[in-house]
Amino acid sequence: MNIAVIGTGYVGLVTGTCFAETGNIVTCVDIDLEKVKKLSSGKITIFEPGLEKLFERNGKEGRLKFTISLEEGIKDAHIIFLALPTPPDGNGHADLNFVLGVSLNIGKLLKKGDYKIIIDKSTVPVGTAEKVRNIILQTAKKTGIDNAEELFDVVSNPEFLREGVAVDDFMKPDRVVIGTSSEKAKKILGQLYAPFVRQGNPVIYMDEKSAELTKYAANSFLATKISFMNEISQLCEKLGADVDMVRKGMGSDGRIGRRFLFPGIGYGGSCFPKDVKALSKSAQQAGYSFKILQAVMEVNENQKVHLLPKIKSFFNNDLKGKKIAWWGLAFKPNTDDIREAPALKISEELINEGVLVSAYDPEAMENVKKELGDKIVYAENQYDGLKDAEALIIATEWSEFRTPDFNKIKSLLKNPVIFDGRNLFELYQLSDLGFHYESVGRSVVTIENWVLIKIGMNIK
Repeated sequence: MNIAVIGTGYVGLVTGTCFAETGNIVTCVDIDLEKVKKLSSGKITIFEPGLEKLFERNGKEGRLKFTISLEEGIKDAHIIFLALPTPPDGNGHADLNFVLGVSLNIGKLLKKGDYKIIIDKSTVPVGTAEKVRNIILQTAKKTGIDNAEELFDVVSNPEFLREGVAVDDFMKPDRVVIGTSSEKAKKILGQLYAPFVRQGNPVIYMDEKSAELTKYAANSFLATKISFMNEISQLCEKLGADVDMVRKGMGSDGRIGRRFLFPGIGYGGSCFPKDVKALSKSAQQAGYSFKILQAVMEVNENQKVHLLPKIKSFFNNDLKGKKIAWWGLAFKPNTDDIREAPALKISEELINEGVLVSAYDPEAMENVKKELGDKIVYAENQYDGLKDAEALIIATEWSEFRTPDFNKIKSLLKNPVIFDGRNLFELYQLSDLGFHYESVGRSVVTIENWVLIKIGMNIK
């Protein structure tokens, strides 16, 4: 099939590349000329494991093309995906200007006898498909097309891509949600997605509004699970319980499951913060107060600075002039995305306290430089920034941070002190090595108190 993807951000580039991989001819459209030039020359513009290889192969074989011309991009396309940004506006509502603006232009370009399916791939509020349909229909009629309603269908087909594993998520989806009442669109999209669901994972058909709400509901529920565990971690610290033990006990219940139960310093990224806020605002517009989501947002913002009081207390509220090493800047591992990253929130707080932050991240440092400039120091590798630092903070759970050379860390730091926002290490491990170690929802480990902890956990 001939496919157009409007927008070459994270969702658009993954979507276009993966559809090309199954033999479709894909043209991606973007208004950013420099980005289009880079993509057309074979240079990928995002970091996503496994994507670059597919991108290069399909570009060389002529199945993946790029243009700044909407007319050129959709001319031969049977299916048009809208993968456009929907950032929160000043009130927290999803900003639909990009989506509706492109819809207007598509309406101007419709031609008699040329049926197209326009698909909302972006995360959009309930009712967006109807707005897109009305704009395209009204615009097409103004151009003189009387039977415009027969020339297109608008479908809601939300993405469920996790940054860091997006290629696998697309190629082997848990489910495909398609919101449409058009039997013609159902048939075509069933054929399009057939290669991706050969193992029997479901293609779920529903109405457009239900599909739009499904994406918001899914992301908001996962954000709620994370925030609940962060609340439990706070309680564990006050009661002397261990959140890892609680997590394992909870996760063994099949009704709850093991995923998204890891406590930390809050969620970030382009999806959870934006989608929780947008769903809350949509509920308000419908006359409903979504109290749980209000609490989720509050808990998450507080959790981002959870380590700060611990750090201040250790240094007796005197942080000015101290150097602190930092591991992890991206909001999660295996991505260079720093949007709403907890690391940025707490690092800015430390900078305001007069701390010299020496940070390392395998992929995100260039993006952070655009955000923070020279407010922090950027290390060449994970050990480079440790020299003469008073402590180490871990903010992102990159795999290479999980089994470091502890002796090397200890030799480089002024003090053997680690504040771990992702609970990467076992308590006994750090105590045996002579570290002061503070994490989330677990006991503080020092050489002095480890004997008591050991007795309490019955470790031999």
